Formats: sequence, C-alpha cells, structure tokens
Amino acid sequence: MHELEFDHGHVDPEERQAIADAIWASDNVELTTVGIDIGSSTSHLMFARVRMQRLASALSSRFVVIGREIIWRSPILLTPYRADYTIDADRLAGFIEAAYRSASIAREAVDSGAVILTGEALKRQNARAIADLFSAEAGKFVCASAGHHMECVMAAHGSGAVRMSRERGLTLLNVDIGGGTTKFALIARGEVVASAAIAVGGRLLVSDAEGRLTRLEEPMVRLAESLGIRLRLGAILALAERAQIVARMVSLVLDMVARRPPDALAKQLLVTDGWEEPALHLPLDAITFSGGVAEYLYGREKGDFGDLGADLAHELRHELAHHRVAATVWDPGQGIRATVIGAAQFSVQVSGNTILIVHPERLPLRNLPVLACRFDLAETVEPAAIAATVRRALVAADLEEGGASVALAFAWLGTPDHARLSAVARGIADALPKTIAAGLPIVLLIDGDVGKTIGRILHHETAPGSDVIAIDGVQLKELDYVDIGAVIQPTAVVPVIIKSLLF
Repeated sequence: MHELEFDHGHVDPEERQAIADAIWASDNVELTTVGIDIGSSTSHLMFARVRMQRLASALSSRFVVIGREIIWRSPILLTPYRADYTIDADRLAGFIEAAYRSASIAREAVDSGAVILTGEALKRQNARAIADLFSAEAGKFVCASAGHHMECVMAAHGSGAVRMSRERGLTLLNVDIGGGTTKFALIARGEVVASAAIAVGGRLLVSDAEGRLTRLEEPMVRLAESLGIRLRLGAILALAERAQIVARMVSLVLDMVARRPPDALAKQLLVTDGWEEPALHLPLDAITFSGGVAEYLYGREKGDFGDLGADLAHELRHELAHHRVAATVWDPGQGIRATVIGAAQFSVQVSGNTILIVHPERLPLRNLPVLACRFDLAETVEPAAIAATVRRALVAADLEEGGASVALAFAWLGTPDHARLSAVARGIADALPKTIAAGLPIVLLIDGDVGKTIGRILHHETAPGSDVIAIDGVQLKELDYVDIGAVIQPTAVVPVIIKSLLF
C-alpha cells in the first residue's frame, strides 16, 4: 500500500486497542464502595461505584473522583434497641447481610467504604462493639464512626448542598435534622467554612400506637423540664404539651439558622461549640435541609413512626412561611440518606506512583493512629530534632513506642535533596527503635511527592531491612485514624481511608 525509506512495522487493530486499554487502565480506577449509616433513629446503607482518574497535570500521582454511580440503596431500618437500651448489634448484622444478598454484591467485591455511627447512637454503651463489628463484617476498608463536625460535613456533601454552592457560587446553610441531633454546615462557594450541632431531633421521644411514651432521650427530658413538662416512660403526652415541645425544638433550630447567641437551654443542648467567625455575619443566599425530617418537609414522606419527625417538619414549614429566617429554602436533592451518601463518596483518598510498600502482601492495615508531626524542615535538617518531634507526638497520644503500628503524618517542605531526606529518615529511625526491632511497619503518610524516595532511604540505608510503607499525597491531622488498603492493580495505587473515631 505504501513505501517508506526505513524498516517499520504495523500494529493490528486488536493490538492497538489493547495498548489503548492498558494506557487507560493506568490512569483510571473504579471502586465499589459501601456507605452504612447507623444513627439514633434509622440505619441504612448504599452501594456505589466510584470512578477516579489520575490528575493530568505535572505527572501527578494523585487521583480525583470524576464520577459516582449509585448501585443499590437499602430500605430504611428503624435502629433496633434491646431491652437494656443498647443497640441490637445482631439485628444490625442481619440487616447488613440481607443488604449484600439483595444487592447481589459479594463482600470481596467491595473495595472501600464507611460505617458511620452518628448522633445519639455514639452514646450507647456498646457503641464501640457495634463499630468494631461492622468494621470487620461489612467488607474491606469500612470505617468506624464520625463525630458531629464530620457528620455535618458529610451530610452537606451527601445532600447535594456543597455541589449547589460550588456550581452557583453562593453561600448556603445545610440543616440536617436527624433522630437525635441537628447538624448545621455553612458552605461558601463549595467549601464548608463552619459547622455546629445541637441535640434536637425527631426521635428523642417516641410513642406507641396508644400514645404511651416508649423512648425518652436525656436531651428531650431537659427540654421538657425547661417548659415545666414532666415526661416519663409509659405516660401519655398531652397534645398541648407535645405542641409546646415541638415549637421549642423548632425555635432552637431556627435560632441556630439565624446564628443568634444561644440561650440557656441551647447552651445545654449544643453538642459542639456554637457559631464562631466567619459564620456569624456571612450572609446566606439559601437554606437547604437534609436528614429524616427533611423527607417530611419536602413532602417525600407521609408515614407516622411514633416520633416527632412529621410534627417538626409541619412547625418548620409554618415558621419558614412566616419568614422567621431571611433566606429562601432550596431542596438539595437528598434527605435521610445524605450522611450515608457522603460516607460512600468521600471516605477514600488514593495515592499512586511515588509510593513504597516493602511488603504489599501484609496489607490491608486498619485503624492506625495518626501522629501529626510538624517537622522543622529548615535548609539543614537535624535528625535529633526530627526524632524529638516523633517522641513528643507519641507521648501526646499516650502511645508506647513499639507497642503497635502507628502512622507518622507530615508535610514535606523545601528541596527533596538526599541530605535533607536522609536526615528525616535518620530521625524517624532513631525515634522508633522498638518498632523496627519488632518488625512492625514504619508507616509514613506525606503531604508531598517524596514517599518512594524517603521510604527507600529508610529501608536500604538508615534502617536496613525494615518494613516501610511510605505513601504520599495525603493530608492528615491529630486524632485521625487511617486504613491502608491493598494495592489495586494494574494502577498500583493504594486506597487510604481517613477517619475520626469518637466513642
């Protein structure tokens, strides 16, 4: 067909397609995730498929989420309680098992995800046992729990409010009203800039079909007492008293929305600090609602579950119609499932081609406490100063060096020349002699692209033969815990689950 003045070959269409597929696979990761939300009033889960792609600029090793497809949503389960008022872990385990079967998803097919134990559920005596149960039972890389601020952020993302704020360039306040708490997230141009939470929720009080009280949470008792109402299990709550309670709950929520100074009762019921700058004076463009009460507010739920959910929504709608708050109300798209969607989408970071894992067969590792180390990375790095920083972090975390694996998190600043990297590696090795002697992995989580280099220096020079896991491109802080997942081929990337545990 043609002639050329040099030897050349032809690639047939099938081989060309195979090459294209290999190139695509090296820069794209597809994960099956699960998000499980165990809250004060309801429990549910969602399976999703998350697509992540390597950033195209500067030969980056970082992957970002480019798409998410919801595969299956569970029914909403009223969180089961035993007679001793602890959560029934066996019934929850059965619910999870049934969900996997109904979704036709095998445990080994799940790559990552999160179990989120939230709100009043965190206070149960067996909260830790429940989190441990589902961490082990619900599939690979499943997180354990979330505190109030984290839940605020996840609900804001999962509801769709963050996306709306980012796309429209506006300031929104997402109000997530659940069974035991109401979470507030102030979002400016797609960034959550402040959050707060108060113990006001739809299932702090529950009645049976005859109107007798079958469940009373301590925040509800306080609220009722502030109104001169005495509540007790088995008693029937008068309609007038019920209306008083609901009105007071709504006033607490709207005072938080308006960012007014908390009154005496609000100070008792706040489960976080109150609003601080910049939240106090940032003008709102709109309010969004999520959580179980939002289903009633937006007309998606009509059922009666013996709680105050429908009453709260009715009173809220009435107060908003009378302009108690000077902002419009938008529907962000997700209500009761907002937290679990947030968990499934935002629980994982992936680090790629500048990592070092000496023994990949030993992964995954779970629940590693993070030691946030603020190293002094001057032009000349002193190994002794590095070692002292690591030792101080161990003491601050009440951890004994060599007792168990920990993760050292730090940011890399300055030039990545060998002398500076070697000094950091020497300081780390000097601070962890028992860890190295016991054969425990030295886990480094670095905000910067020096993971493979510093890992090799540790493994080959400063602590020869040591077990090193060095992962870059991740950012962590005090009180974080991490799960490090198994290497995903063919991209050789590692999922890192970052979580804050509050038991």
